[in-house]
Parts: sequence; structure tokens; C-alpha cells
Amino acid sequence: MTTQRVCFQLQVKPALIGEYTRRHAAVWPEMLRALKASGWDNYSLFLRPDGLLIGYFETQSLTGAQARMAATDVNARWQADMAGFFEDLAGAPDQGFVQLTEIFNLEDQLSAANAPGDNHQPQKEQS
Repeated sequence: MTTQRVCFQLQVKPALIGEYTRRHAAVWPEMLRALKASGWDNYSLFLRPDGLLIGYFETQSLTGAQARMAATDVNARWQADMAGFFEDLAGAPDQGFVQLTEIFNLEDQLSAANAPGDNHQPQKEQS
């Protein structure tokens, strides 16, 4: 099974950025274990000063990982605790995020370029 790379965005309310950052500096250990056990691998969050939040994780199945987390008690508590931090959120943060479309991945393109039978050469500039 291939790994799915998931990138998403949410908008943290600017007035709550400091508190949001503080809470993520020490996520509940039970929540960390649940994420890992549910297949949220290599999970990171990136926050811009204006509150734009970008998340990234790898999983075997986005819907499966979300369903496994939804079945945990700690996730229900965490999502309820986090819901007030976001603007224009439709549902729980882990379900209501905007998923971004991956348009480039270096490793995928390198693998394809090195595949047998690849005769693609960079185009030369015409004068």
C-alpha cells in the first residue's frame, strides 16, 4: 500500500495564536499516542504570523486515519478543546480542514525520471 501525503490548511484566530502555540508545545501524551496509533505519521503543523496554519502528515488512508481518531475518547476531548481557535471552521478541526492538492514531489519525479525507458531530456532554449 502506498503512503498518502496529506497537507491541509486552517485559519487560527489571530488573537488566539499565542495560546494555540502554547497548547501545541505540550500536546497531551495520550493524544500523541492516539495519533501515532491511528496512522498520522510524520505529522507537523506550521503557523504563519497571521494565523494561517498548514498541517502535513503521511498515512495509508486519510479516511481510515480520521475514522480511527474519531473512535478515541481523547480525540473528542482534544477537538472540542481546539474548535474555538479557528475561523470559518466547518466541523471538528481534524475533519473540517481544507485539504491542499499536491502538485509536485521531488522524490516521485526523481523516481519517474530514473525509470527504465525514460528518454526525456530537458528542453534547450531556442535562440
